[in-house]
Amino acid sequence: MRKYRYLLSFTITLFTVLAFQTEGWLSFATVIYAFGVLPLLELILQADPSNFSDSEEAILIKDNLFDFFILAAAASQFALFGYFLHNIATVDPSQLTFWGRSLSFGVHTGVMGINVGHELGHRVEKWMQRIAMGLLSTSLYAHFFIEHNLGHHKNVGTPHDPSSARFNEPVYTFWLRAVSQGIISAYKIEKERLKRKKLPVFSVHNLFLILMLVQAALLICVYVFFGKTVLIAFLLSASTGFLLLETVNYIEHYGLARKKVSERRYEDVNVTHSWNSDHIIGRSVLFELSRHSDHHENPYRKYQILKHYDQSPQMPTGYPGMMLLTLVPPLWFYVMNKKINQLHGDQQGRIASQVQ
Repeated sequence: MRKYRYLLSFTITLFTVLAFQTEGWLSFATVIYAFGVLPLLELILQADPSNFSDSEEAILIKDNLFDFFILAAAASQFALFGYFLHNIATVDPSQLTFWGRSLSFGVHTGVMGINVGHELGHRVEKWMQRIAMGLLSTSLYAHFFIEHNLGHHKNVGTPHDPSSARFNEPVYTFWLRAVSQGIISAYKIEKERLKRKKLPVFSVHNLFLILMLVQAALLICVYVFFGKTVLIAFLLSASTGFLLLETVNYIEHYGLARKKVSERRYEDVNVTHSWNSDHIIGRSVLFELSRHSDHHENPYRKYQILKHYDQSPQMPTGYPGMMLLTLVPPLWFYVMNKKINQLHGDQQGRIASQVQ
């Protein structure tokens, strides 16, 4: 029965539908649920660090129900995207409801769009990767497919990674750096890939440019078919989605740096280079994203068999609560800098501050 706990993810969809059907403060239903109810539950419920046995893993990896869950989540994002565009068109942008529904769908986009796109983007099947790119496009963040898989996983914990938060770096400045440099990084990665294959950069072979054109076409279609007001709502929801993603990146790697072992090389990525959370609510809603340490050491391991490692640094609570904590930088630094010093001593703080 433990496999069915991933159905908790679809409560995000249910609350988003509720937001679309209500007005005023109730239109913020998804926001209130994700960052009010869920953090409270994770403070009450204990973390579960247990792992499956090898024999259990062998069974779980072949169970197609887990793929059904993740594909159903993708379908919910595509369906609600269309629903959102039609629904928000009837709302006056001067009303609180306009903001509530836009932000609620933005949270849905962060969970069922970007998070699910992240999981599918690591699959080896090309059709799943295409679904991932489609999901990421609903947040106007399709370049993440390139930068995350070919950049972040290679450069995590080094000065070359836009998505690794520096020691004492506030989340607000991190947003600006991660978003801007992430786009630039994705373009450079694709440019270098094409050069190695001796293909022209400005051509149909350039995945980065194709994804940018698809997103531009999406924006034009929304404007033409729904108008300026809906376009603004879409931009608001998309921005909410990708800022949630970058906040997750912030909490996953804050202050953890890989040591430089030679002039051109850093130590290999291991389970100590990501913050881990075993809090069961966040794990279930986010398809085990919070078992991030194992994900970085084994990026192709499917979500249902990601493991806990004792040597991984542990977050004090789950993702929803940690994301709220980032919004108050002095409080974040008070909690997390202390944990970094406890993990590695003051030396780690000095090492982490070099990731600039």
